[in-house]
Amino acid sequence: MRRLLFTLLLLPLASVAAAEPMHGIAMHGEPALSADYTHFPYVNTEIKKGGKVNYGVVGTYDALNPFVLKGMRTTARGVWDPEFGNLLYEPLMTRSADEPFTLYGLLAETVEWDADRTYVQFNLNPKARWHDGKPVTPEDVIFTFELLRDKGRPPFNGRLNAVASMEKVGEHGIKFTFNEKANRETPLIFANSTPILPKHAIDPETFDQGGLNIPIGSGPYRIKELKPGEKVTWALDPDYWGKDIPSKVGVDNYDEISVTYFLQEATLFEAFKKGEIDIYPDGDSNHWQRAYNFPAAQNGDVVKEAFKPGLPSGMLGFVFNTRRPIFADVKVREAISTAFDFEAMNKTLFGNAFTRTQSYWQNSALGAYGNAADERELALLGPAREKLSPEILAGTYSQSATDGSGGDRKALGTAVRLFQEAGYKIQGGKMIDAAGKPLAFEVMTQNEGQEKMAIAFQRTLKMIGIDMAIRTVDDAQYQARSNSFDYDMIIKAYTSSLSPGAEQVNRWASEAKDAQGSFNYAGVADPDIDRMIEALLQARDPADFQAAVRAYDRLLVAGHYLVPLYHIGEQWVARWKHIGRPDAAPLYGYQRSTWFDARVQ
Repeated sequence: MRRLLFTLLLLPLASVAAAEPMHGIAMHGEPALSADYTHFPYVNTEIKKGGKVNYGVVGTYDALNPFVLKGMRTTARGVWDPEFGNLLYEPLMTRSADEPFTLYGLLAETVEWDADRTYVQFNLNPKARWHDGKPVTPEDVIFTFELLRDKGRPPFNGRLNAVASMEKVGEHGIKFTFNEKANRETPLIFANSTPILPKHAIDPETFDQGGLNIPIGSGPYRIKELKPGEKVTWALDPDYWGKDIPSKVGVDNYDEISVTYFLQEATLFEAFKKGEIDIYPDGDSNHWQRAYNFPAAQNGDVVKEAFKPGLPSGMLGFVFNTRRPIFADVKVREAISTAFDFEAMNKTLFGNAFTRTQSYWQNSALGAYGNAADERELALLGPAREKLSPEILAGTYSQSATDGSGGDRKALGTAVRLFQEAGYKIQGGKMIDAAGKPLAFEVMTQNEGQEKMAIAFQRTLKMIGIDMAIRTVDDAQYQARSNSFDYDMIIKAYTSSLSPGAEQVNRWASEAKDAQGSFNYAGVADPDIDRMIEALLQARDPADFQAAVRAYDRLLVAGHYLVPLYHIGEQWVARWKHIGRPDAAPLYGYQRSTWFDARVQ
């Protein structure tokens, strides 16, 4: 009996010890690429590195640390940047843009975990080096997580909440053993969403004080020149340690990358037309259709391309700050949403180019729209299903449509009835509550495009006695007020992936409601939404994951936390023809880090 007991006690240890170091880790299933892969399938391995690219952005910068509140939205682009590339700092593993959520080796050459993901061990690549030539060590990893816990902003400062122990293993290993707060995505968040920082080059005492002192990183580029608020120039590090590892083949192709800052989008586009900026992503349908009549576009020197990623729609909309008493009642939010005349705005401003968005994961199997709730999903929702209308449960619910006149009496009548259910009435031409207080609020906008949409909304609301003011502010003020939730309503975009996970906590979970710098712009605190986030994070089976995301989608739609706008379904990009790109575009759409200067080929 004692021998049997001894054997049983050894079984879990044997299971843990049997974990094999792997080249990649997927959120669900297995990595698509084998251990002997040589590069990602969407890169061009034949091109020569060299030349340069000039990017342009609207805004300014005054920091080089995006991991603290002070530099959250004012850090120079490229430091930690999924769009332009993580030029300075790197994560332990990097994401394939051709799979829903799979990571491959970068600073960590291999990774180990058990079936329940109660721990993860990253084994650093012995070749990994900082820009000053010193090796990247397990001590750097431990230092990073502790520093971000003590000095970082959300969500970086909460990562160790899920960790029971953190320890160095051998010469190159770092092992995280998780506690009950972790979920199945936690190892991937640690691997890809946390930068690794150099212990020997950072003073913890001054880490959160901002400034423009050039930091030491491990990434492919170094800062060549800073013009505070105006421009940052990056130079390819000829000694970059990772240039030949499989996940880095075919990327980081320019010798020099510059990012120029502009105060207005119109000025940025004029610089693009002159050839001062090389690539211009365009999200305005009218602009995309009508603005490219300048000579370079007509003679082929500027190329327009539309990419169709295999991604869900995401959600763009006017976001209610439910921390404000006027928006605390879901019926009021639904009434305001019902009054919005999307059809008139789409016709007047966008030439009917856009499709109204009906849910956060529209155009995918994860979305509630077009998909009825099955038994698995209903069981997961439990009593929360009572919050949902039959139409939302059936997947047939859609935003109110109008005749496009800008004053559809039927739609406005429906909105007024909803307001009456919420205790409002129209008196003396004003929408007032039971105490006689008029319903009035302000929408904060950050550019001309947002302002135009707000004006269209303002006109409609005025017809039923609602006073919506519009305040357009500069970038610095917009970011500061967004961080502190100092607004009634703002316009925000929520991207959606095929692998929603821990980022949803920062957007919609109760714990993020009052955390300054979080993305919970709507101020949501709903236990049922928290349950659905936890369910999608813990799901192992793809069917359970799909059910959790659909249920979550239904609750967000039913909460009327924003007034949905539109989605494009394509990525529109114009580029000067000397900027080349690989023939293939991956699941997530075009990847700037794989493009190159065709003049050096």
